Amino acid sequence: MKSNIVLIGMPASGKSTLGVQLAKWLSMGFVDTDLLVQARAGMSMQAYQDANGMEAYRKLECYTVRTLVCENCVVATGGSAVYCPDAMAHLRAMAQVLFLDLPVEEIKRRIGNIAERGVVIRPGMALEDLAAERRPLYLEHADAVIDCSGKTSEQLLAEVRASWCGRKISGSPCRPPKRHPTTSPEKRKQRCTEP
Repeated sequence: MKSNIVLIGMPASGKSTLGVQLAKWLSMGFVDTDLLVQARAGMSMQAYQDANGMEAYRKLECYTVRTLVCENCVVATGGSAVYCPDAMAHLRAMAQVLFLDLPVEEIKRRIGNIAERGVVIRPGMALEDLAAERRPLYLEHADAVIDCSGKTSEQLLAEVRASWCGRKISGSPCRPPKRHPTTSPEKRKQRCTEP
């Protein structure tokens, strides 16, 4: 059984925010691949793109994601990770992949100044065009789609919980998978590392 949950979607779709909440509820680790990329680059996403270009950033992100070693973790990916087939194949092999689907109008409202956000986007490209380009990729790599339109964080958390536990939402909350009682404390520790 896959022990990880991976969240994919556009920037500002709530991957990091929901991911942290989900990890706390399910007693899992949390990894934000944008932060791993920044740590490897030694600078912010936007600064790295400004200095080295968009394609260089994509290559760095691809390498970072496809070499991720993670067990019992919720992973929030960068919105552009779907451009790397090898990285997505790696994530799908170790996790249930959930696409957080949000209308582009709401993304624009949340994202604010796109120039300061570090969004991987070609010069002159509109956010609407970027969303249209990426959506088929998100759908291709997702095991399930979470419709985020007009929903509270509590509602979204409930839907992701239900998807992870493999059942429909009902009157009782979805419970995390039970761990075997004889599992040692060492084996129960979350391991979210990068080689």
